[in-house]
Amino acid sequence: MRLPNGEAFMQHYDKRADLAPRDIVARAIDQEMKKHGIDCVFLDITHQSASYIKKHFPTIYQRCKKVGIDITNEQIPVVPAAHYTCGGVVTDLEGKTSLEGLYAIGETAYTGLHGANRLASNSLAEGLVFAKMAYQSIHKTLQTQTVKHQDVRPWDTSGITDPMEKVLVSHDWDELRRVMWDYVGIVRTNKRLQRARQRVKNLEKEVYEYFRQHSLNRDLLELRNLVQVAELMIISAQKRKESRGLHFNLDHPQQFKKPKPTIIQAKHK
Repeated sequence: MRLPNGEAFMQHYDKRADLAPRDIVARAIDQEMKKHGIDCVFLDITHQSASYIKKHFPTIYQRCKKVGIDITNEQIPVVPAAHYTCGGVVTDLEGKTSLEGLYAIGETAYTGLHGANRLASNSLAEGLVFAKMAYQSIHKTLQTQTVKHQDVRPWDTSGITDPMEKVLVSHDWDELRRVMWDYVGIVRTNKRLQRARQRVKNLEKEVYEYFRQHSLNRDLLELRNLVQVAELMIISAQKRKESRGLHFNLDHPQQFKKPKPTIIQAKHK
């Protein structure tokens, strides 16, 4: 990894330099971008021959070439990307959640298979294994039990109107992305998390009011769900008083000897 002036920097963060784990590399890139006010850092592989690069990295070579970058003689601009979820909804070993009839598998689920820092493609293995376990559980349930249907009140559409300005939804969506990236991103602090939670509370209020006053559509439903998930992520981050894996808080850089999960339980009224 190099700065725009060609200076390497990973050796300052880890003795393994560019071969350090992804969370360390991502934090280092983030820190250097903020320190120097730059848009990206660069990955340089031009010391290898063109034939070597094309043979060992054919997909990356072709992808970069499509956007005008020849990695055989040019550096690759690099920035940290949004990471996939590492755990989420608590399930049992069949993928069952605490809500009857609801299953969760893959990275959206908290099964214990993921550590604090997801490695390569273990999420694929988890998805395949728990997909089969969930299927078997659902199939067995349908064979032995009668599915219960609860009476749900029809959606009250009185007093609502079709949205006249979609910009309100798109603006809140964009603001949520920015808040989560800037304050709940790779490196966190107590102050950033507190500010993020306040911003998300305001967004939640705006979205709820808009939700109750207008007819539903996919974008509005997804925005409502995203705001709720964002709030849960922030609360979880605030509860953890250590740094572990993908969660790194400058105010709590230490790591406890014994790992402890962060689980939020819903309070039923």
